[in-house]
Amino acid sequence: MNKIDLNGRCAVVTGGAQGFGRAITERFVASGAKVAIWDHDLPFAERTAAEIGENARAFKVDVSDLAAVESARDATLKAFGKIDILVNNAGITGANKTVWEMDLGDWRKVMAINLDGPFICCKAVVPAMLANKYGRIVNIASIAGKEGNPNAAHYSASKAGVIALTKSLGKELAAHDILVNAVTPAAAKTAIFDQMTQQHIDFMLAKIPKARFLLVQELASMVAWLASEDCAFSTGAVFDISGGRATY
Repeated sequence: MNKIDLNGRCAVVTGGAQGFGRAITERFVASGAKVAIWDHDLPFAERTAAEIGENARAFKVDVSDLAAVESARDATLKAFGKIDILVNNAGITGANKTVWEMDLGDWRKVMAINLDGPFICCKAVVPAMLANKYGRIVNIASIAGKEGNPNAAHYSASKAGVIALTKSLGKELAAHDILVNAVTPAAAKTAIFDQMTQQHIDFMLAKIPKARFLLVQELASMVAWLASEDCAFSTGAVFDISGGRATY
């Protein structure tokens, strides 16, 4: 593990109880940061925080609910005193269906968590970063947001929206030492696979030139750099981590 200096930094990781979020939380704590795990499943998040150690704390929050996010923000500021880093990681895939077979409720649920969630969290946290005159925001998008996956239009569209949100917010905050970047990972073997058909999983693997799925620790390494002071001149950017799948 290369050393990343996050000493003295306070971070929020949404969906931090498992998968990408847990790996990011572990890497941040190993790098010297304190981390607030924002997750809808508080008991799970508390177990994760206990396993990681005293520099991780769990907070219950529904990222699609502005009032809940503002409450979690206030509780985090009370506990840590500041928020230097925000990682918008919480997400769901929804059912694998064609556009014409997809349930409208499923479309809206995916959008509410995957796209509204990052917007709401940024809306709530950015004022605290502006007051502190420093911040790093990392949005977890997806290669699906670049290419579009068949039978996953809701997920693909939500992640494309995250990329556009990143670019817009990055420009808005560029003069404030608050940098906003996105990563576009290929699939990794996490609990999110439980929401997918085996056919869809096989499709995603077949598209990766490295012929394997992403490791969660590999994503965490990239996010840790983007969350650090070493990342000083990249904002509104999209960082590929797709094993060669990306077409742009």
